[in-house]
Amino acid sequence: MSQETVKAALMQAIAGIQGNPGAAKVVFRADTQLEEDVRCSAKVRDFAPIIVDEPPDLGGADAAANPVELLLVALGACQEIMYSAYASVMGVQLNSVKVNLRGYLDLRGLFGMDAAIPPGYQKVIFETAVDSPADMETLKKLVETVEKHCPVLDTLVRAIEVSGQVTLNGQLMEAGAVPA
Repeated sequence: MSQETVKAALMQAIAGIQGNPGAAKVVFRADTQLEEDVRCSAKVRDFAPIIVDEPPDLGGADAAANPVELLLVALGACQEIMYSAYASVMGVQLNSVKVNLRGYLDLRGLFGMDAAIPPGYQKVIFETAVDSPADMETLKKLVETVEKHCPVLDTLVRAIEVSGQVTLNGQLMEAGAVPA
């Protein structure tokens, strides 16, 4: 797909939303299932299932990336997609975009060994390398735009509402059993 094709698709989507603001509200879905030990499968739209596993030192067979690695993948891929999308709209030629990510996690939080340590990442670092013939001013504007509008980056840095419910043997747990 060329930069012009990406731009045309995005401009058509923007025009559609301008004509019908309700079309801007979308819901993405995923269904996951524990398969065996700590290996899971995830289903998104009509794609083949995504396998998720853990390394052997966390009880897995190392058959696939684990959930926290997938979070890094989601951030890096979202950044790259946003660079492509905004560069096409802004008319900026990109030769390449690569993102290197690291997530720092303390397993004492995951294993419940220290209540003061959160179970998730304490820090995520991404390093983006953009290669483009565009001038520095244009590229700085592109970077600012991408970092301001990347949905996964925004989701990670902004507190959002997350809620859930648990059904045990076909019976919904009482309200308040799952933190909102």
